[in-house]
This record gives sequence, structure tokens and C-alpha cells, in this order.
Amino acid sequence: MTTVLVTGGAGFIGCHVASSLLKRGYRVRVLDSLIEQVHQGTMPLRLPADVEFIEGDVRDAQAVGRALKGVDRVVHLAAEVGVGQSMYAIDRYVAVNDYGTAVVFQQLIDNPVERVVVASSMSIYGEGLYETADGAPFETAERTAITPGSWDPVDAEGRPLKPMATPEWKRPALASVYALTKYVQERLTLNVCAAYGMEGVALRLFNVYGPGQALSNPYTGVLAIFASRLLNGKPPLVFEDGRQRRDFVHVSDVAEAFAVALEHPAAAGQVYNIGSGEHRTVVEVAELLARSMGREEITPEVTGKARTGDIRHCFADISKAERELGFRARQDFGEGLAELASWVAQQEATDRAEEARRELEARGLVA
Repeated sequence: MTTVLVTGGAGFIGCHVASSLLKRGYRVRVLDSLIEQVHQGTMPLRLPADVEFIEGDVRDAQAVGRALKGVDRVVHLAAEVGVGQSMYAIDRYVAVNDYGTAVVFQQLIDNPVERVVVASSMSIYGEGLYETADGAPFETAERTAITPGSWDPVDAEGRPLKPMATPEWKRPALASVYALTKYVQERLTLNVCAAYGMEGVALRLFNVYGPGQALSNPYTGVLAIFASRLLNGKPPLVFEDGRQRRDFVHVSDVAEAFAVALEHPAAAGQVYNIGSGEHRTVVEVAELLARSMGREEITPEVTGKARTGDIRHCFADISKAERELGFRARQDFGEGLAELASWVAQQEATDRAEEARRELEARGLVA
């Protein structure tokens, strides 16, 4: 029986990946440090009982070495997550995401596996792909001076740019510490695997949502943050004007993508976008979630402020994964929101969104 190690496997995505792999007949081992910000000091009940669990830090060479014994393949999810927090907890993000990945690969030299699939991020693109007024693709959109009322990037002549689905060939534009660390994770995986006869795959995840997110973590996915606010009778906090566009993909589809990436011969050495192929504005999503949770009377609070490191529009071109792997996300967004709302209704959550915003403002990271 093939054994798969999932680093960070007790987290939101990791638990779903572990469950998916068990159903496919794999033996699954999880290495996770159960950090307080995500787990609040408790072992997640959603981790399947058949999973072998090892508590340990991905930066601990001995723990990683033990976890790799007898392993055939690796899904590397262990990471600190959050664009805003990464801009002030720099040492922590670089240590866990990049040094942690380095430790994994240092141990893999002596304990090689068939394939490593790493969780990269859409954040590495910075702004997504745009189209100029002349219909040409524009890869290097930036917002050098953000002021209320001028949220969208423009070209060198000040003309508006049209956001387009972002393909894997779009060059990176690393606008946050988090994006930098995820790009390093991706490149380490592809480079070191190729050097040592292993196969590496990177999945650039877009905005993942679904049951099991850490509702009390103010730096988790935006839908979980909104859900925590609504559960506590407070309006979702929406930055800028709320019209920034994102691609939301259900965690069950993401788990399936990792399983496919572990198995498909064509995936070796490749990078894939994992998204739904649909895009929505952030304020629209906040309103839809409020409706799904029966909180229609609570309208989003649009702050009119921007966070350092945030981007305006980025949504996925998913054609490469569909063409090469036969993978496409299946979950209907409305049904996925209803499922999330049903799960949230059974939870308790400490709303820390205001606390996180004050922290960012105090450091000059919100303008």
C-alpha cells in the first residue's frame, strides 16, 4: 500500500486531502504542529481516525525525518497563511514556509520519494492578467499609488485595463511576504525534485472555502472571516470598494486536485492553477454568504481602505489542469455556500477581524 505524508495535514485543506486519499486506498500520515492561531490548542476532530498523526514542526529536522520513514509520496501543505499578517510577522512566515520547506527537502535527500506535490498560491501572480484597450495581454499591472476612487490598475497612458483569467504563464509579481514565501516553496519543490530524481508538482490554489476553516483566525480565507463576523451578528469588513474580483474554489475540489496531482503521469514537473474558473466581487460574496446564513439584514461594511500587499483582480484560467489532467472543479458555488453556512451554524467563533485590522493600521499597513 502506498503511503503519503501530508505536512500541515491537520489544517483545513489537509484534513480534506487526508480524507480524499484514504478513500483512494492510500495509507496516510500527517505531520502538523497544531499552531494556536489555527487550532486554538485542540486536535481537530475532523481528521480521520485512520490517519497516522505525528505532532511536530516542519522546521524540526528530526521530526520531519521520522515522518518520512517508509513514505512513498508527499503532499506539502505546511505553511503560515495570510497576506496581511505576513507583512509584519516576516521572520515567522519566512521561517515556517521557506526554511520549513528547506528542511523537508534536506531530509528527502536521504529519504527520497516518488513525488512531492506542494501547495503554492495565486498570490504569486500579484495582479492577475489584464487586457489593454487595444486588446493586448498586459502582465505587469501594478497599483503604485492607491487612493480612494482609483482602485483599478491602468496602463502607462492612464487607460483602464480589463481583468482577464490568469494563466500559469503569467510572470510572478510578488507583492507580499506571503507571496514571496509561497513562490520559494514552489521553486524549491520543482528544482530539488528534478535534481534528486523525484517528481515535483506545484498547485497554485485560488481562494479555497468550505467547512472546517478556522473561523477564529482573522488571517484565514476571506469567506471564513466573513462567516465569523456574521455568526457574531457583525457586518463583514470589506476593503477598498468591494469590487475586487476573486475565484472561489471549494475545498472538496482542491482535495481532489491534490489526489490527481499525486497520480497523473503528466503532472510531473508542472505547475497548475486550481480554481473554479468563475469570478465574483468580494462584496457580492459577502452578501451571498449573509443570505445563506439567514443574516440578510447585515450588510457588508465597505471600509474604503486598502491593505499593503493586496491586489485588485486575480482569477484563474483553469484550462491547463483540465487539458493535461482532466481536472475541473465541480462544486456549485451556491450549494457550497449553503454547505458552509450549515456547518458554521453549528460552530462557535471568536471574531478577531477588528483586532487584525487595528494591528495592520497601527503598523501603517492600511491606507
